[in-house]
Amino acid sequence: MHYHLIGIAGTAMGSLAGLLRAKGHVVSGSDEGVYPPMSTMLDEMGIRYARSFDPANLDPVPDMVVVGNAISRGNEELEAVLDRDLRYTSAAAVLREEFLQGKHVLAVAGTHGKTTTTSILAWLLERAGLEPSFLVGGVAENFGSSFRLTGSRLFVVEADEYDTAYFDKGPKMWHYRPNTALVTNVEFDHADIYRDERAYRFAFERFVNLVPRSGTLVLGWEGEIERGLADLSWAPVHSYGLVDGAELSTAHPRWRALDVTQEAEGSRFRIVHDGHDHGVFHTPLVGRFNVKNCLGAVAAARAVGASWDGIREGLATFRSVRRRMEIRGEVGGVTVVDDFAHHPTAVRETLAAARSRFAGSRLVAIFEPRSYTAQRKEFQESFRSALAQADRVLLAGLFHPERYDARTAMDPEAIVAALRAQGVEADYVPAVDDIVRRVAEEVGPGDVLLVMSNGGFGGIHDKLLAALGKGTPPD
Repeated sequence: MHYHLIGIAGTAMGSLAGLLRAKGHVVSGSDEGVYPPMSTMLDEMGIRYARSFDPANLDPVPDMVVVGNAISRGNEELEAVLDRDLRYTSAAAVLREEFLQGKHVLAVAGTHGKTTTTSILAWLLERAGLEPSFLVGGVAENFGSSFRLTGSRLFVVEADEYDTAYFDKGPKMWHYRPNTALVTNVEFDHADIYRDERAYRFAFERFVNLVPRSGTLVLGWEGEIERGLADLSWAPVHSYGLVDGAELSTAHPRWRALDVTQEAEGSRFRIVHDGHDHGVFHTPLVGRFNVKNCLGAVAAARAVGASWDGIREGLATFRSVRRRMEIRGEVGGVTVVDDFAHHPTAVRETLAAARSRFAGSRLVAIFEPRSYTAQRKEFQESFRSALAQADRVLLAGLFHPERYDARTAMDPEAIVAALRAQGVEADYVPAVDDIVRRVAEEVGPGDVLLVMSNGGFGGIHDKLLAALGKGTPPD
């Protein structure tokens, strides 16, 4: 078949394009604002795509048009699809019908950590010799790709709670029908599509309800909402967490990480399952949050028979995901780090991990409020608290301020004032080039620039590296 993907450069859409190509289909697409790593991946696969939306992109007529969830009515290419009565569907539906049907699906869901956890799980299964297919919302560095198609019965997929398409406002994860489901945590997010925390929680309740009684639910155990999901499961529940039951005022999780220590080369921790001690494990990842991600992945891997030897080797050799604490370069002793964090909890955990990884360094947090969640007033105090862990904060302007008013919009200047009041050096600098200029003038050897955004952030990473190398920002 000839599949045409409108919005092909999104992480999920680009990965789906690669899977379809690997299965032998003809693939084309279109998008705007295409940037690495997805543009690089599409180019390397030889997939033809237009860098603008145009009805002419639909010639020759494809057998099926896949409409990305970022595409809305009014997009001229989508309007042509509807006017011409072409067949169209969503990415989640194609993934289910083309790749997941008949497989043992391991689906990883949760507000935080699902991309990293999905990548860890795929790598553990790989090192255990199970050769899984996978699709993840980022480039897994061990594989050098965000997807792979094999002949294995196992398919690992990141199960996103964001909506499916303009014509299907339910979450993508409801399409995947997991045999083994892993839920890392549940904390209100995506305020643009969920009216409140209750509606957000329901998305995960229904996801858990999809797991057959012959399957397995692996469930983070450190929050009340997550623990409540266990009561809705028809499948056996494998709970996991770092803390003791006494701290939780509830039963111990079945899978526990104990004696967690942070070292220059990563993290060490002891894994105990149902009272049985499996010894000490090491991962190059830093931070307690990543230890939890590893523990969840281990529980899911064991549920499908992964060997302990493969798990031990997989944890020790895991190389993370691009845009998750990714070092983009070092110039004059200044390190530029890129991270996808865009929710207050993710910002807090990222800064905590950076403190461990770059112990003794001056930590400069450069944050772009880009996602809907990041730009809304109800999260303002949480962002203030999270950013306060940095030595220096530079807060960029809202990505789409016209979407909000004084009642709903985050106030960056108020956050900066509050940070200053508690002794944190902070500035509100709306424009990217002004941030680059300010940073280039004030940083020195040993400083770490932690750039956090869930988008391209105006190419700030390359601009920072160029400015640090030349003494002036690029044009």
